[in-house]
Amino acid sequence: MVGVQRGLLILVASGALAVTSHLNPGGVSPAKRDSGQKVTNVAYSVTEKEAYLAADQLGWIRPGLKFTIAGVTNVAAGQKPIVEFYITDNMNQPIDRKGEVTPGVVSIRFTVATWDGHYYKNQIVVNGNPSRDTAGTFQDLEIGHYKYTFTNAMPSTFDATKPATLFAGANRNMTDTLGKTYYINVFKDFVPTTGAAATTWGATTTAACQKCHDPLALHGGNYREAKTCALCHNPLNMTTASNKEFNGLSFWHRIHSNQDEEIGEITYPQLVQKCETCHDKAAPAGSVWYTYPSREACGGCHTYINWTTGEGHPAGAQADDSACATCHPPQGTAEWDASIKGAHTLPSDSTQLQGLVLTLVSITDTAPGAKPTVKFKLTDGKGNILKPTPAVSSLSLVLGGNTADYSLFPVISQSGLTAAHDPATGVNTYTFTTALPTSAKGTWTLSASARRTVTLNNADGTTRTYTEGAMNPILNFSVDGSAVVARRVAVDLAKCNACHYRLATTFSHGGQRIAIQFCVMCHNANSSDSSRRPADGSANPAESVQMARMIHRIHTGEELYQDYIVYGNAGTPNSFNEVTYPGDRRNCLACHTNTASYNLPAAKGALNVVTLRDYFTPQGPGTAACLGCHDNRDAVAHAYLMTSPFGESCGTCHGANADLSATQVHAR
Repeated sequence: MVGVQRGLLILVASGALAVTSHLNPGGVSPAKRDSGQKVTNVAYSVTEKEAYLAADQLGWIRPGLKFTIAGVTNVAAGQKPIVEFYITDNMNQPIDRKGEVTPGVVSIRFTVATWDGHYYKNQIVVNGNPSRDTAGTFQDLEIGHYKYTFTNAMPSTFDATKPATLFAGANRNMTDTLGKTYYINVFKDFVPTTGAAATTWGATTTAACQKCHDPLALHGGNYREAKTCALCHNPLNMTTASNKEFNGLSFWHRIHSNQDEEIGEITYPQLVQKCETCHDKAAPAGSVWYTYPSREACGGCHTYINWTTGEGHPAGAQADDSACATCHPPQGTAEWDASIKGAHTLPSDSTQLQGLVLTLVSITDTAPGAKPTVKFKLTDGKGNILKPTPAVSSLSLVLGGNTADYSLFPVISQSGLTAAHDPATGVNTYTFTTALPTSAKGTWTLSASARRTVTLNNADGTTRTYTEGAMNPILNFSVDGSAVVARRVAVDLAKCNACHYRLATTFSHGGQRIAIQFCVMCHNANSSDSSRRPADGSANPAESVQMARMIHRIHTGEELYQDYIVYGNAGTPNSFNEVTYPGDRRNCLACHTNTASYNLPAAKGALNVVTLRDYFTPQGPGTAACLGCHDNRDAVAHAYLMTSPFGESCGTCHGANADLSATQVHAR
C-alpha cells in the first residue's frame, strides 16, 4: 500500500469517521434497499490496515466483504440449486463481484450438505471426495445482487426432507489496493422441501478454535468456520481408502495429539485431555464429546487401540459404536473412572485439591545493604492456616529490583528456609541471610513461590500425584523513601491461558512460577542459561532468556533464522526451532495488554539486553524485543546501524505516532 500517511484521518476503536460511498453519494444502494441492510459507518481498530486509510482512500477502496443469502431454490434430487445473494462492503454498499466497478475480484464457492442428526453428508462429490461448486453460472441482477446456478446437480438419492446446510464461501482479493484479502463463510440451515429453518451441526464454535488459531484459516485461507470443516470432514463422505484418514472424528484428534503422519509435527500448547478446549460447551451440541462416544473419535487420541482385535482396549474388540456408551457414560461418580468426563479429568482441575494460597503480609528493614524481614501466610483454598513445614515441599522468597527494569541476575532467592510460625495468626516471619545491594535504588519487589505434592485417588483404588502451586504474590516496596512504582504490565496471563489453559502446569518450572509479574523478575535483561549450559569458553556462550526476546523467539519457532536453544535442568538442551505457532504473530494483542505495551520507544528505564549468541551484544530493549521475531541478518544489521553507544533510535521511525509504528506495521 503506497502513499497512506499516518497523519491522515485515522479510524481508531475509540472513535468513528463518517464516510460516504463515492459510488452512490447521497443515494440508497439497490443492495441496501433489497436486502434490508442499513448503511453504517465503521470504526476500525489501530490493529487493522483500514485504520490507516484517509477518507478518500476509504471511499475508493471500499473495505470489507459481507455476504447475504437471500434465497435458494431447486434443492432437490436431479436439480441444480439456484442461490440468490448479495455482496457488500463494510458500509453495506454493493460490491461488483468482477472487480470492475469496485476494486477486488470476489471468488465464490458453494456446497450443500444434508444432516442426519449426528453427521453431515456433502452432496457435491468430485473424484470421490466431498467438494464445492465453483464452475456454475452467475446472473448479474445489479451490482452487488446476483444469482448462481450450480454446475452440479443434486444426486438422485438426495433426500430433500432432511435438514440441509447451504454453504457459501467468498474471498475478495484486495492485495493490490490494501495488502490483504477478505474471507467470509456463511450458512443457511433449512429443510429443502419446505424452506423451514433447521437445526444442524453445532459441536463447537469457531471462537473455541480461535483461542489458538488466529484466525482459523484452512485450504488457502478460504475456510474460516469450524462448521465449514464439518461439511466435508465427516464419516459419511470420508469412507474410501484414500480419504478415510481425513474423517474429522479421528483426523482432528490425531492432529492435536500430534499423531497424524500426513500433517506432521505440531506443537499443541496444552494437555489433550482437556476436551472442552475445542468442544465448546456453549455450542448447541457442545456436549457431543461425552454424550456420543465412538471408535473414530476416541481412537483419534487413543491410537494404540485396535478395535478389531481388542488390543489396548480392556473391553476387547468392538465391531461398531453401539456399546461405547454402556461402559463409558457421560459422567460417573469418581474422578478417573470409565466415564468420559471422569476419564478426562485434569489433575489441575481435580475436586480433591484443597488449594494453596501464599500471602505476603509485610516487609521491613529494606534500606540498601540491609537484610529484609518478611512476614507471610500460607493457607488452603478455604482459608485454613498451613504451617510451611510440612505443608509445602518447596518454598522460596525472592527479591528483585528495581521495577524500572529488573537487572539482578540471579535474583536474591531464599529457598529451603525455616520461618518462625505463629499458629494463632498463621503469620510466618523470616529474615533474609542475603542483604539488598548497597547500590539499590527506587522500588524493589518481593515475591514468593510455594508448591506441594498432592496425592489424588483414582476410581480403581490406585493413586496419582499432582504438584499444586500457589499464585505468586507481588509486594513492591521502596528502598530509599521514593514513591513506590510498580513494574509495567505488558502481558496478560489470562491471554496466555486462553491457548495454554494453565501455563504453569505444562511450562512453568514445576507449576510454582505462575504470575507473569513474577516471571519478569528472573527473566530480565541480564538473565541467561549460563548456570546450566555446559562450559566451553567463548565457543559456547550463554543464551539470553530475557522475557521479551525469549517469548518472541519461542512463538516464532520454526520461522526462526537463528537457533534458539536454551539449556535447562541437568544441562538438558531445549530447542524451540520446531515450535509451530497456530496464530498470527502480527497480532501482538494476543499476548500484550494493549498497544502501548509493545509500541516503541521502550519504556523509560528499560535496560540493554545481554545477547551473547546473537550477531551483537548488548541490544537495546526495543531491539531485543523486535529481533525476537525478526531475527534474520538483515533485520539485525538494520538494528545495529540504528544503535549508538548511548541508546537505540527505534522510536524515530517506529514510534507510536510514526508512519512505521509497531502498531501500523503489524496491522492486519
